[in-house]
Amino acid sequence: MITVAPPIAYPNRVKGLQTGLQTRANIAAMLIVTAPPLPAPQRLIIASRKSRLAIWQAEHVRSHLQTHYPHCIIEILGLSTRGDEILDRSLSKIGGKGLFVKELEQALDNGQADLAVHSLKDVPMVLPPNFSLTTIMMREDPRDALVSPHYKSLADLPSGSIVGTSSLRREALIKQQFPHLNVRPLRGNLDTRLNKLDRGEYAAIILAAAGLKRLGLSARIRTLLTPEQSLPAVGQGALGIEISTHRTELAAWLTPLHHQPTALSVTAERALAQTLGSSCQHPLAAYADWQSPDTLRLRAMVGSPNGTTQVRDDLQARVITQQDAHRLGEQLAQRLIEKGADRILASLGS
Repeated sequence: MITVAPPIAYPNRVKGLQTGLQTRANIAAMLIVTAPPLPAPQRLIIASRKSRLAIWQAEHVRSHLQTHYPHCIIEILGLSTRGDEILDRSLSKIGGKGLFVKELEQALDNGQADLAVHSLKDVPMVLPPNFSLTTIMMREDPRDALVSPHYKSLADLPSGSIVGTSSLRREALIKQQFPHLNVRPLRGNLDTRLNKLDRGEYAAIILAAAGLKRLGLSARIRTLLTPEQSLPAVGQGALGIEISTHRTELAAWLTPLHHQPTALSVTAERALAQTLGSSCQHPLAAYADWQSPDTLRLRAMVGSPNGTTQVRDDLQARVITQQDAHRLGEQLAQRLIEKGADRILASLGS
């Protein structure tokens, strides 16, 4: 479950008082007494991967922090991760998305950095006990995007066309809908993937819309795929900030960057994946979106990589707290298990 620093309450009124029945002392006792204001940070170091997109994300966090703490010196520590270095094999074959966070966590652990910025879809569902995801920022567009120089939709691609993706989830969804297409692995950072497309190695590639938009590459998007066409990955489009659990003062400093609606959405998605015991070795999609200010709908899919077997379901509930969101994810996971999701995952191994 995502750990969020508790908000500081500043009550300015007490409702329901009946004149003459409560004294000033009674009223004072109801007010929340807060600790003295925490001194502003003087210097912070952000750990980040070295890719252009990762550095943009770290700079995005730095910009927001600078707004709240204008006198703080904020630096970015770029690190190379094992996931960035191994590009000749798919993530599902080299250990999963945790390979993108380990080196950043080591920097937090040894004091080289204070916080680490992640694309939330790259963060394992269970963190080591000494680390916490305290802050979830407002979500960018969670959808997948079709990028192609010649075709405006997957349906337009001729039989046998090569489509590139790094995701087993996308592979399963494409093969289920368009079995005549040839889906092949596509590794590397965003610029590397676009260069491979431009060299003609692929007829089209599928990327996260959020990354393209963040880097000012919206013009490369040929079509945005709806969740009905391509259900997003867990946490897609959201940024998470990880810190050492004992850094409670840092959690408080990060509070202004936290976006609770996004946090509740991704809590439901991650709870579902955790309940299923799923990782990037499994084609899993989960996306939660708000139907009203307090009603969250969660949709999910578990399938086989070849697209022949899929189970889907959705569930909505009133969600106010993280516990509500976590419960929603668990409940939908159980419904998927009843439909056979556990058997699909077991057949794929871990």
